[in-house]
Amino acid sequence: MRRREFLAAACAVPFLHALQSRAIRLGGPIFLKSDDPGELAREHRRWGYSAAYCPAARVDDGDRVRAIRTAYAAEQVVIAEVGAWRNMLDPDAQKRADNLRYVTERLALADAVEARCCVDIAGSYNPTVWYGAHPKNLSPAFFDATVENYRKVIDAVKPRATTFSIEMMGWSLPDGPDSYLKLIRAVNRPAFAVHMDVCNGINSPDRFYRNADFIKECFAKLGKWIVSCHAKDLAWIPEYNMHFREVVPGKGQIDYETYLRELSKLPFDAPLMLEHLQTAEEYTEGKNYIRSVGDRIGVRFV
Repeated sequence: MRRREFLAAACAVPFLHALQSRAIRLGGPIFLKSDDPGELAREHRRWGYSAAYCPAARVDDGDRVRAIRTAYAAEQVVIAEVGAWRNMLDPDAQKRADNLRYVTERLALADAVEARCCVDIAGSYNPTVWYGAHPKNLSPAFFDATVENYRKVIDAVKPRATTFSIEMMGWSLPDGPDSYLKLIRAVNRPAFAVHMDVCNGINSPDRFYRNADFIKECFAKLGKWIVSCHAKDLAWIPEYNMHFREVVPGKGQIDYETYLRELSKLPFDAPLMLEHLQTAEEYTEGKNYIRSVGDRIGVRFV
């Protein structure tokens, strides 16, 4: 092959991938001080987002729910997730019951606004930090209780327009794709789904340095259940023991080429949502980095 032909073929690779892949919906928080659904939806578009976190609402406020659904649909911005973020395994029985009731209401809200998912983690037996580590968080009892909780919430709501999804955590189940699969089969509900947070599953040097392989494994095993994803990055902070820190995309070691390629292969346009950054400037930096990677490898954004 001549040099000119080689260069032409190399330049065509991103273009061919773009033709074969699905465009990605990118989203994240916005900083507009407004409760008006139309203004909020338009602000997402101003940021270049086509996906959003659900704005504040209650499932029993039918007018606001309809206004959110209508305004976001008009701007072609999907609501990626309704966060539940309560400990469904709190060791205090009253707190656990209250948390389960709250999570059930959040799933009902997700169904009402037609979000892609309601998302939570399984929880923790840690009595002081709701997402913290505890020796029982990797136990059969933890697994069985999580199965019971997710079935209970799904069966109470019976969602038709959304799913109830779970994230990995490095120190509690599910902590990787295999335990995810086991949980999916045990819950055995069509509305149970995967919220992919790659960084949450990186809990060892092997996964950190081989995160591209870990990402591929996650998507290969869990792809058909993935309904939404989180975007951030991880850096290893030099200390005498292992310490990973979440950082702005592009300032860590997560292989975003692999992440975006795998996400774009899904048969369903699962949104990619920036999270856990500190300022509007950091979100702009992360958004621009992710888009630059997409441009480089031929992955499109909606």
